[in-house]
Amino acid sequence: MHTKRGKIIFASIYLFLSTTVVFAFQGAADRPNILFILTDDQAQWAFGASGNPNAYTPNLDELATKGVTFRNAFTTTPVCSPSRTSIMTGRYASEYNILDFIVSPTHSKLTYDPNVNAGLDPQSTTFAEMLQKAGYHTGLVGKWHLGDWTTEEGKKYHPKNHGFDYFMGLAGGGTTPENPELEVNGALKTVKGLTTDILADHAIAFIEESRNAPFLLCYNTRAPHSQWLPVSAEDWAPFQNMDPVIPNPGYPDLDIGKTKRRMKEYLASTAGMDRNVGRLMASLEETGVIDNTIVVFLSDHGYNMGHNGIEHKGNGKWITKTIPDKTENINAGYRPNLYDNSLKIPAIVYWKGVAQAGKKIDETISVLDIYPTLLEMAGVGLPSAEEHVLRGRSLVPLIKGEKIVNWDNDFYSEYSMVNYATSFLRSYRTPEWKLVRDFMDPKRDELYHIALDPEENINLINDPRNEVSEIIDSLHRKILGKMQEINDPLLGELQVSRTYFK
Repeated sequence: MHTKRGKIIFASIYLFLSTTVVFAFQGAADRPNILFILTDDQAQWAFGASGNPNAYTPNLDELATKGVTFRNAFTTTPVCSPSRTSIMTGRYASEYNILDFIVSPTHSKLTYDPNVNAGLDPQSTTFAEMLQKAGYHTGLVGKWHLGDWTTEEGKKYHPKNHGFDYFMGLAGGGTTPENPELEVNGALKTVKGLTTDILADHAIAFIEESRNAPFLLCYNTRAPHSQWLPVSAEDWAPFQNMDPVIPNPGYPDLDIGKTKRRMKEYLASTAGMDRNVGRLMASLEETGVIDNTIVVFLSDHGYNMGHNGIEHKGNGKWITKTIPDKTENINAGYRPNLYDNSLKIPAIVYWKGVAQAGKKIDETISVLDIYPTLLEMAGVGLPSAEEHVLRGRSLVPLIKGEKIVNWDNDFYSEYSMVNYATSFLRSYRTPEWKLVRDFMDPKRDELYHIALDPEENINLINDPRNEVSEIIDSLHRKILGKMQEINDPLLGELQVSRTYFK
């Protein structure tokens, strides 16, 4: 009796577990694949569909015609590592004490400190970890830049410790555009060829090998990060004889020749990235998974190319003929900033049957929104607040074309520049106004009437009108409120407390 009863119980348990596994597998199998493309240093204006007459990006333009484009997408911090922290965690980088780009131990000009600004805390919960736990096969090809794992103390920062089953790509923040040093099969090696093509080759291989399981592929390109050349002859051809239009030719003392030359090189690198995006899209078609694959495209931050007299991103550099001298806090030639051109990014979502083809979305969004958006797309629940606090919101309703009442279009950004300069920038932006505070030096504060001056040419911070003073006070309080909400480490600075927290 007991033996027979035991067999029945065992059979029942086995059937229950088998059914549960099958249901779990079927649930995962029904989920969409996600191709998440993250370009490096690509400005919102650096693709053809944005209206740029210089850009050559036929594949991005086609993606925009098939999907939705966000015209007011922003990053939280306009340099690599902090932005990528916000993308992966849905939180501000200051919450992880990642202030500026993470310095490689082999960086030639800066000192690497394993205790400061070193990497993403392994105790964080990335969106890759959440999808991995839900049954996704997860891969990262390209640039991580959330910790250099080539040192013993840095191994904890490896992408495989943050939710990725597979990794191939850069060990640090940068590499050469040709014959790069990359991690392949767990070992660093020099790979012959153009970096932009090599990374795409491995991303395509991942797609082909993962076609039978729901996958997340983060394809983090190196391009168009400088150094831009060499590029293939095909990618250089559209620019070889071009006299490019530059955005701010009348800026005083602008080096127009240098700006035009660098614009061509930058856009040629962007064209190489675009060509390889086309290769990945073709791979999705050829493997038969395109109809069940969501493609999310964005950049880590924006870029300036003569805008306001500078080039580069949040750690901008003057591109004028005369370069300002070094000051107490800023190295010669640098211009720390939170300009819109540093913060604004391209953002496109292709989702067959869901995203309305060719739709332009004007609501303000940020990289903080990527985490909850990807999880909702995959049908995966958000982590509990006790496990991981998220600062963003899902964009799925906007992508679906739903009418959202009272969407908050305000935007807060931060940048504590500690490499090459010391500048503690915090900004609050509404569709009408934008206030930038430099808590290191109040003389560098800025106020722009964005609605009338979208290029941020006229700094009104010293405007004596009462209504302007009221606007400054209101936005200042919003900055302080956001800093307190996220427990910004800058709050502990005595100098900041004396100057601003009254």
